Amino acid sequence: MSLELLSPSIRKYIREKRWEQLRPIQAAAIARIMTSDDNYILASKTASGKTEAAFLPILSKVDFNESGVQVLYISPLIALINDQFERVEKLCRDMEVQVTKWHGEANKTLKDKLAKNAQGIVLITPESIEAMFVNKPYQVKEMFSNLKYIVIDEIHVFIGSDRGVQLKSLLSRLQAVQIKPFSIVGLSATLGDFGEAKKFTGDEARTKVLLDRSAKEIDANFRYFEGETTELPLALLEDLYDEISNLKTLIFPNSRGCAEEVAVRLLKIAERVGGHQNYFSHHSSVDKQVREYVEEFAKSSIYQNFAISCTSTLELGIDIGTVDAVVQVDATHSIASLIQRIGRSGRKEGAVSKLFLYVTSPWSLLQSLACWLLYKEGFIEPPSETGSSFDILLHQALSITKGHSGIKRTELSTQLSQNFAFNQATKEDIDSIIKNLVDIYLFEQLRDEVIIGVEGEKIVNKRDFYSVFKTEVYFKVINAGSTIGQIPLSPQIKDDENILLAAKIWKIKFVDHEAKKIEVIKALDGKSPVFSGDGADIHRRIREKMFSILFSKDAYEELDEVSLGEIRKLRRFFSAFKINDIAKERPLLVEKSQLTLYTFSGSRINRTLSWLLDLNGIRHTLIDSTSSFIIKISPKELRGKWTKLTDVLEEADMYLENMLTERPGILGFSKWGRYLPVSLQVKLLKQKYFDLDGVYEIKDWILIENREEV
Repeated sequence: MSLELLSPSIRKYIREKRWEQLRPIQAAAIARIMTSDDNYILASKTASGKTEAAFLPILSKVDFNESGVQVLYISPLIALINDQFERVEKLCRDMEVQVTKWHGEANKTLKDKLAKNAQGIVLITPESIEAMFVNKPYQVKEMFSNLKYIVIDEIHVFIGSDRGVQLKSLLSRLQAVQIKPFSIVGLSATLGDFGEAKKFTGDEARTKVLLDRSAKEIDANFRYFEGETTELPLALLEDLYDEISNLKTLIFPNSRGCAEEVAVRLLKIAERVGGHQNYFSHHSSVDKQVREYVEEFAKSSIYQNFAISCTSTLELGIDIGTVDAVVQVDATHSIASLIQRIGRSGRKEGAVSKLFLYVTSPWSLLQSLACWLLYKEGFIEPPSETGSSFDILLHQALSITKGHSGIKRTELSTQLSQNFAFNQATKEDIDSIIKNLVDIYLFEQLRDEVIIGVEGEKIVNKRDFYSVFKTEVYFKVINAGSTIGQIPLSPQIKDDENILLAAKIWKIKFVDHEAKKIEVIKALDGKSPVFSGDGADIHRRIREKMFSILFSKDAYEELDEVSLGEIRKLRRFFSAFKINDIAKERPLLVEKSQLTLYTFSGSRINRTLSWLLDLNGIRHTLIDSTSSFIIKISPKELRGKWTKLTDVLEEADMYLENMLTERPGILGFSKWGRYLPVSLQVKLLKQKYFDLDGVYEIKDWILIENREEV
């Protein structure tokens, strides 16, 4: 029995907590982790006890009397570290194991104390590990050379992302300073590809997946309200208010601006009808202390109802107590995100998760329904291919060189080639990156060594060097000396304009450009500030599912009458195209002045197709939200060029080099890509921006007109 494998102090903790039994993922994890040193991926639904599944056996197995930090917990969010700290500390209390938070906002005195006497468990972000490697590499060895376990929370957030490649590199660099290799335990409720998760540890053969397939019951309801302006329809908000005013609710719009709009307008309805006032917003632009107040309010509100309008900041596992319902406003960009959000409600054993999906346009409804149906079928998007990740490799070359205060060029090349995060990069690729860093003065060559060059110093000495994702320049929003949040500057941000932030309305009194501050006072009405970076690529399976729904006769019990009516309208429209094979045929709407081609393909394929149309001289506009192209030529001209569209790919590299010259901003998706040699910038575009393999199939599509076959 798994329980008997645990140490006496951990069994005592379980008895005091009065657990009736271990959960399935906990029993399985204890049995495996206690009896082997393999790496494990623990995959089970939200609120299934994965944190305890990892820590119960690790705390029982590890000898914390040994010198150095024994366990490293890595999280994608500082807020999640702060939340999990309490859980882990309670587990360790009777064992006298020291638990320390280590991130930019953590207590410096406690961090200094740990550095002098490294022990116990450390909760940290990848960026803080990076900063330590760059600024105090000796400290890395002193503190972490005797690690036994690394626990990676929400591992799916890292897999397939630049930040994930950075973390893999850091794991590889940590292994290089070990007395003996450590084991890795990854935790996730949302994994679509276990193969990629196993590769993430650097030792696929020694990594096992423990999967709990039990699912929770979900009561899903679709509601349709046509949106005629950029603001949400009043009828939608009134219906939403009626549904959730007596519940504890999380509301997920798809942008920070919309999150503010929902919170403020629901509060106005509540004030009008005499309802409770517990309507909040929670996203990265709301001040940290305000967010923490909202989290604590939700966690402690046993008898008070509330609604938090939020973004992905509450998508992950921060504990906010019991939530009765989750609301999604318009379609999610991914099924993985939908799963995470659904998992925030019905966390009590046997409870039903209540889900409302409000949509404001026919295409959003279609995409929302497609995501829901794929979720029910068990599909989750596989991680994006990161390829050789030359841009992150370049960042790590700078990090290693700065941390060593200069390093032999051959040694740097060897370290990078032996780093399992970059095992797809050749020695020639690595050497060309190092040479280019010298050529553009980010490195300086001194005999057989490279050091950080004059231009490089300007980069590596900035605080944002430790992260591989781009960050906007924010202005602090301040009222009467108290910080409310931070927002990017936009044409809307000027004196006497009103904005929404932290679920309140503010009038801008003064914008201090030098100090990057915005002074505000309370106001009666306002607009959501303009935020960027809220979009995301849509996976091709979602679009293909949308297409199949249009040619299905299913009614879908989750849809209300209005939603079902909108689906029927779409079906009637597309019935004009005599589609017999949805895998090989695509609708082409022929009108007097233009053609509209509906591709029902993923965002990356649409982006690639747009590039091919440009190269073939076909004037067009891509509308990715509806997966369609507006084309300004005749059907006959399109017919003549269609089957030859991909011929130009034989010289793709040449065309991509030309694109980089004409449109250098196209590398805007990569923070470090512009420092690569041009040949590797081309490879980066092919790996992370376009889908050259997926686009080849389009030349075989049969384009079906609304009157005849093209």
